[in-house]
Amino acid sequence: MSRIGNKLIKIPAKVEVTIDKGNTVSVKGPKGLLTQSINPDIIVKIEDGQVAVERPTEQKRHKALHGLYRSLLNNMIIGVSDGYKINLELVGVGYKATTQGQILELSLGYSHNIVFQVPKEVEISALTEKGKNPIVTLVGIDKQLIGQVAAKIRSLRKVEPYKGKGIRFVGEQVRRKAGKTSAK
Repeated sequence: MSRIGNKLIKIPAKVEVTIDKGNTVSVKGPKGLLTQSINPDIIVKIEDGQVAVERPTEQKRHKALHGLYRSLLNNMIIGVSDGYKINLELVGVGYKATTQGQILELSLGYSHNIVFQVPKEVEISALTEKGKNPIVTLVGIDKQLIGQVAAKIRSLRKVEPYKGKGIRFVGEQVRRKAGKTSAK
């Protein structure tokens, strides 16, 4: 029994959900439109302002798809109504971030600057205040895409455990290691 898959998804006002015959679900809201193709085995129904996801059998594969598609549909509904926002913090001496349109330019202690092209579906901004670490903000409606872009930016300079330098999510706790002790 999938606890996630059995939950009903409430459709907020200003959001409309449509199901095509080809098992494609479209969610339209104030922030945009998202579509997702659904496995033909999984049944999606709209009843009384709620979306219900059902599976035909108790096979392990159907149970997995049941929870997966319920979560994907829920993320789409939240995305088109509220949107998603991820903040990344650049921790390190001399680390800088600037944006020009969809291009993010990062100075991360390498011999060269890194230029990163962000997809057009994601809005990006960089904030640098004196005495604080630069913050890169990603805003979008597609949770999967925004998470993927954040992970790619983060992989450019992973947080190292000794000094804690690198790119991290705002509020993320980094496990620190003790350095070498001098022999006496």
